Amino acid sequence: MKMKTFLKCAAVCGFASFLVACGNDSSKSDAKEIEFFSQKTEMQATLQEIVDDYNKSQDDVKVKLTSVPDAGTVLKTRIANGETPDVINIYPQNADFKGWAADGQFVDLTKESDILGNLNEGAAEAYAVDDKIYNVPLTTNVSGIYYNKTAFEKLGIQVPKSLAEFQEIVKKIKDDGQTPFAEALGDSWTFNGFAQLAWIQSAGSPEAANKILRFSDKGGIKADDVTKNVASYLDLLAGNGQANSDGALYADTVAAFAEGKALMMANGSWALTVINQQEPNFEVGFFAMPGLTTDAPVMTVGAADMAVSISADSKNVEASKDFVKYFSSAEVFQKYYDVDGSPTSVKGVKTEGKFSELADVASLAFTDQQAIWLHSEWTSEETFWDANVSYIKSKDLDAYISNLNTFFDTMK
Repeated sequence: MKMKTFLKCAAVCGFASFLVACGNDSSKSDAKEIEFFSQKTEMQATLQEIVDDYNKSQDDVKVKLTSVPDAGTVLKTRIANGETPDVINIYPQNADFKGWAADGQFVDLTKESDILGNLNEGAAEAYAVDDKIYNVPLTTNVSGIYYNKTAFEKLGIQVPKSLAEFQEIVKKIKDDGQTPFAEALGDSWTFNGFAQLAWIQSAGSPEAANKILRFSDKGGIKADDVTKNVASYLDLLAGNGQANSDGALYADTVAAFAEGKALMMANGSWALTVINQQEPNFEVGFFAMPGLTTDAPVMTVGAADMAVSISADSKNVEASKDFVKYFSSAEVFQKYYDVDGSPTSVKGVKTEGKFSELADVASLAFTDQQAIWLHSEWTSEETFWDANVSYIKSKDLDAYISNLNTFFDTMK
């Protein structure tokens, strides 16, 4: 009788233990779920590793990474429909971000010292809206011109220090029977950095460029010396791309450069990851846009790249903050930097001796030789991209000026 009682008790206890175990598994399934929406498709694999590491590190929060084509358009649609992701990779220099922030779409992080303390002083404050911080900028991008160092050395070409020297380089490459630029005329955004730098260098400063483009009177963009110099920069690209450049997209142009089919490519720091994935058999370099003359400083343009905000409509704001705190820590963000290579604001990330390809331009980040994207003062930018591509195809300066006036007059 005692044995039966013992066995019955053991069975009950075993069943109870099973219920406890199930209860523990159930608690994991009850973890708060947050969505991390990324616009950095080229960094998807690394971001997924970071998300997986975070999910394994604790049981309270489960992060799901979303990375989709045409992410910017998708994000705008979701915000408009009230479906904003919990944690968003979003660009705080853009006019739409500033509008959304002022409208209360994002969590105010001004007093979140556990998060902001991970960044260099002033990094987040640079993107404040109404003196409040709604974004955590972890890296900045920089724009310039990638070049085939190995081929340049064979041709005896030096990095240009003026527009005239840049023009000579293009001529020398063509005279040698090679293609100067890998271009993606089917993806007009890829020329944004080059075109903005052409305006900045031609006008003399980012402020002067926007004074002409954005803050002049209606119809204020004229066929003057500045505009003609801009055209001279854009002329470097006109007719100087690879054979399929008219319909080429971003991935095509990176492939053309990485395969040595063109010796230069105007693009940003974000492209290095994709270039390296294709294992080029030459040394890659990256130079900044030269000024009109040799005594003018070289310039780059860019702004926050991997930068995150938290939706004010999130059902799990505190869980989202915890993930952002984790993501912005030096130990975790090192994994991101080691693949991406863009200049970072995260304190403690080891950068010395890494990504030497970007070094010449990356050294300009966070200095007065890095302009914040000009479109941070605009209400949109896509039409500007298209106007530049139209000029590169046609070299019709009057049409270019007309297209720019039509675009910017809507903001004046």
